[in-house]
Amino acid sequence: MSARAASSGGALAHLRVLDLSRVLAGPWASQLLADLGAEVIKVERPGVGDDTRSWGPPWMADGEGQPTREAAYFLCTNRNKLSLTVDITRPEGQAIVRQLARDADVLIENFKLGGLAAYGLDYPSLRVLNPQLVYCSITGFGQTGPYAARAGYDFLIQGMGGLMSVTGTPDGEPGAGPQKVGVALTDILTGLYAGNAILAALAHRDRDGLRSGEGQHIDLALLDVQIACLANQTMNYLVSGMAPKRMGNAHPNIVPYQDFPTADGDMILAIGNDGQFARFCTVAGHPEWAMDERFTSNAARVRNRQQLIPLLRQCTVLRSTAEWIAALEEAAVPCGPINDLADVFADPQVQARAMRFDLPHASGGRAPQVANPINLSATPVDYRKAPPALGEDTDAVLRALAYSEARIAALRQAGVV
Repeated sequence: MSARAASSGGALAHLRVLDLSRVLAGPWASQLLADLGAEVIKVERPGVGDDTRSWGPPWMADGEGQPTREAAYFLCTNRNKLSLTVDITRPEGQAIVRQLARDADVLIENFKLGGLAAYGLDYPSLRVLNPQLVYCSITGFGQTGPYAARAGYDFLIQGMGGLMSVTGTPDGEPGAGPQKVGVALTDILTGLYAGNAILAALAHRDRDGLRSGEGQHIDLALLDVQIACLANQTMNYLVSGMAPKRMGNAHPNIVPYQDFPTADGDMILAIGNDGQFARFCTVAGHPEWAMDERFTSNAARVRNRQQLIPLLRQCTVLRSTAEWIAALEEAAVPCGPINDLADVFADPQVQARAMRFDLPHASGGRAPQVANPINLSATPVDYRKAPPALGEDTDAVLRALAYSEARIAALRQAGVV
């Protein structure tokens, strides 16, 4: 059976993706396409594989409950893929990738600028073999500009791109200082932009209903994505000329919209309009606040947040989190708890949406997974395969390319695969 024959009936089941990326941004994009049905062949270094395979602990357990060498990090972004180990520094390895690229719809890579040109695997080289190829390059700083040759990492980009300047405790308060987000958010966002860009390029290529149009090169930079995703904060700066400051959990444009202490912990209050604020004041036993000219409108509350927030904090500590949530939900005031991940996966809403599941793994164990949040009525996401063991599908992919068993054995003996 060919690798393509093993693909699903999902929305993208007609597509083949060659994934030369590793770590997070590129694999996030390719997993998204794989979940939607595309066949994804993940090309990895023999004996080593994607860097994140070794980014543990924690490690997934095998069928006997013993830890494997499959890191949880790798498991988060590599399901529904075939793992092919190829040494692309060797001519024989380059030939394998070129052969796959001839029949691929998409190639995703995140090598440094020009890193694949030395192997004849850059876009200009592969476009000659396959003019329909959509080739997506993900780098820290893009293919142009004075920083193009630099390596880019999420933490670095969160700092350079302004995210850390608006994240963290304000100056003058205990614990003040810039803070990164708790996940590699820039990588994730870049992966999502990559998925959108790839689908746009495919739509352009196939706009006549046939796979006959031209492919194109996609140049995605983590820094560009980070700046674009600062959304209202970048626009606040461009409109006012004043750089936004760190505000902790407070919102620059909405008040009250932050965390508040309760009798037994904390809660989030996310009031988005004046009606919600008036209802909160009634529940809190202070209807006069909604009529105070300092607080009657959101604009007034933003101007007078230093007077309002202490009043609210003195009030919210008088009830438990559960008591507040019950009362405020009944009054249609947006609020909620601050959950850790144990709380998240125990939440009845999360369980009802089936956001956690397991897939059988080649080790004999079961790989825990977080569900794709896309719900399509006609072509639902399909979970066909756990994140693969290193090189798990090498022989199957090479057989589909008409490599004989003897030739595969010789390549393996030579360390090419």
